[in-house]
Amino acid sequence: MASSNKAEMMGQDKAATDGARAFWSLGDGRGEIRAAALAAPGPDDVVAETVYSAVSKGTESLVFRGGVPESEWGRMACPFQEGQFPGPVKYGYAAVARVVGGTALESGTLIFALYPHQTRFVLPAAAAIPVPEGVTPERAVLAANMETALNAVWDAEVARTGLIAVIGGGMVGLLTGYLAHRFWGAEVWVFDPVESRAAICDALGLHYAETGAKPEKFSLLFHASATEAGLRTALELSAFEATIVELSWYGDREVSLPLGGAFHSQRLTIKASQVGAVAPSRREQARHAQRLAEALTLLDDPALDVLITDESPFEALPNVLAELVSGAPETLCHRIRYSD
Repeated sequence: MASSNKAEMMGQDKAATDGARAFWSLGDGRGEIRAAALAAPGPDDVVAETVYSAVSKGTESLVFRGGVPESEWGRMACPFQEGQFPGPVKYGYAAVARVVGGTALESGTLIFALYPHQTRFVLPAAAAIPVPEGVTPERAVLAANMETALNAVWDAEVARTGLIAVIGGGMVGLLTGYLAHRFWGAEVWVFDPVESRAAICDALGLHYAETGAKPEKFSLLFHASATEAGLRTALELSAFEATIVELSWYGDREVSLPLGGAFHSQRLTIKASQVGAVAPSRREQARHAQRLAEALTLLDDPALDVLITDESPFEALPNVLAELVSGAPETLCHRIRYSD
């Protein structure tokens, strides 16, 4: 009987890993869907079938067009990446899936994983973070961006204040502002040229800077526009001894700033925040997996659904990335659907 059960289980695992497909960025503005070979799961692995994934608009657009600087090829690799920069490379880190094989987690468990866009995959159970009750699979795709925002707020704790500016109302900027408002009760003003952000800010309890009178200066600012103009705006909005937390990644682009002006006389600070390392204020207490698990719990608010502006089937990913690279300013989170 034991041999029969083992054979049945192996057959189920093989069925679960057959026919997987993955999205690859070619690094020259093109992408393609390829067959994916999956290894048989070990005793500490799970087999997962993807329900949704999300495109990280800024980073994945850079990868798609081949904009990752050679100096960052190693540091910018995602956990289960295949291939090498500039491409072809299987890249992505926002997958929501259900466990369909292996013995390390119960079948049917909904998980979040920092895994590329792929229909099925095998990964260590330790890298599969269960999605908590109260968080829908549709919203759980925001976990990677929420983790970046959570780390940014931790990085800024020493400079926390009741009045905050966010320059760049993309996914990371809006989530960072949302957490500052949720954690600290801060009054958060969002500066972004896309006027549709006004309604989204309102839904998240934030102020859109073009909808009324706004403060002239801020002592804490988060910059997330990934543009030189946005960072210059942050400098202009800074009060005496203000801290600017830089969340943008510019890839292979250079940035020029007017540091000969008020930067020195006003004793301003520009501080980088990046999700690859846990913020120093929490590094003793939290590891990456714990931080990601906490980010998932923070997705318990249905108001966050407003951040998901687009959805496409998995097969459309090559076209989706091409459209995002060409602009798509209205897009925040583009969710990928793996079944009808």
